[in-house]
Amino acid sequence: MAGFDVQVAGAMMTELRTTFASGRTRSYGWRGTQLKNLLKLCDHEKEIVEALRQDLSKPELESTVYEIALLKNSCKLALKELKHWMAPEKVKTSLTTFPSSAEIMPEPLGVVLIISAWNYPFLLSLDPLVGAIAAGNAVVLKPSEIAPATSALMAKLVAAYLDSSSIKVIEGAVAETTALLEQKWDKIFYTGNSRVARIVMAAASKHLTPVLLELGGKSPVVIDEGINLQIATRRIIAGKWGCNNGQACISPDYIITTKDNAPKLVDSLKKELEHFYGKQPLESKDLSRIVNSTHFARLTKLLDEDKVSGKIVHGGERDETNLRIAPTILLDVPLDSMVMNEEIFGPLLPIVMVNKIEESFDLINSRTKPLAAYLFTNKKKLKEQFVMSVSAGGLVVNDTTVHLAVHTLPFGGVGESGMGAYHGKFSFDAFSHKKAVLYRGLGSDAAVRYPPYTTGKIRLMKALIGGGIWNIIRALFRLGKP
Repeated sequence: MAGFDVQVAGAMMTELRTTFASGRTRSYGWRGTQLKNLLKLCDHEKEIVEALRQDLSKPELESTVYEIALLKNSCKLALKELKHWMAPEKVKTSLTTFPSSAEIMPEPLGVVLIISAWNYPFLLSLDPLVGAIAAGNAVVLKPSEIAPATSALMAKLVAAYLDSSSIKVIEGAVAETTALLEQKWDKIFYTGNSRVARIVMAAASKHLTPVLLELGGKSPVVIDEGINLQIATRRIIAGKWGCNNGQACISPDYIITTKDNAPKLVDSLKKELEHFYGKQPLESKDLSRIVNSTHFARLTKLLDEDKVSGKIVHGGERDETNLRIAPTILLDVPLDSMVMNEEIFGPLLPIVMVNKIEESFDLINSRTKPLAAYLFTNKKKLKEQFVMSVSAGGLVVNDTTVHLAVHTLPFGGVGESGMGAYHGKFSFDAFSHKKAVLYRGLGSDAAVRYPPYTTGKIRLMKALIGGGIWNIIRALFRLGKP
């Protein structure tokens, strides 16, 4: 965005803080109106699908279902639950403050910044916005410059449908993002990679600004023996190549299975991949392209490493002109290879073999915590062991990626895969402060809390704070005694 610098950003912040201070965004009416208008914005489905096609060659189904429909669901849920979310939560008090009543009041944080990603540029920009609006904040949205068509369309649509005095879209690249990060925000929500996340956190720390980081990592899939391999491989394919051709933060990043099971798994993957994408997958209209030449070169480097190049058992074809890489399976990949130590974020799927399936959990836990982890098994004990021992942002048993669509589950990372969570009520909470409120009357007052302090008063105060009705009775009985 030409001319957007620190000074311009500062002027914009002054305007947004003035609007927020007026109380405009706090009302139920304003929040509901903005959410309804955001829902209407989604009616521009053809334009949105076309922008996503320009940026990523994204198939229409992925655009309409995984981006537009999921956003609509978020809007509808927020509209349905908004009054309930906004209502104070009544809580119990104690004898220490008797008589009294108390509640937890959710209040908006203020002016918040959302920096979104390029792989799902529509959903990952506007879905956090749903939570920020529902919570009553003023918002600045910074879409990814790597998806320029979608960024430009969102800037146009948000300006047309939402309150421009409270909600703004700033397009641009590093310079614009840097100018934004120089400002004091009340929260920063960032979706992307860990390298930029560290820059965001460093900038936020200058103002003690809280952050919510949606990152990624190497999401593993553990495949046990004795399962329905056709169903398992179809669900892996849907989560890997059916999610933006592997360019998704929760896509399966690598598979762990036993040496005995690996050949059958590879055969099943080959069969289903050919069924879905044909014998010439580079020509398939159902696969997204790699987003740009930089990421194409990065993926090519992973594939061409000496330790890996001889491990390809399926795929490997690429078309640099059209930025396409076919679904690629690699078998028995060394753990010290680049493809096993960097988040792939593309159509490559390595398979690691172990002697016993239980060894896979130790392998996962020896690495940084992933955003998601998946297990395919029929064994109850193995499911329980997986849930208890594997630390990840989210777990799915016998499927991949579908937990993203369950609004009653928090979506977020742990460790290097992120901090904080959103979706559904969790989005509202992410952009709210839960304010503690205690109410007392002025009709009477107890002298026990005031000087001069006596042994009896000490006994009574300890009993009140420690609880237990008999302790309190005994303390009252002895109040006048030395």
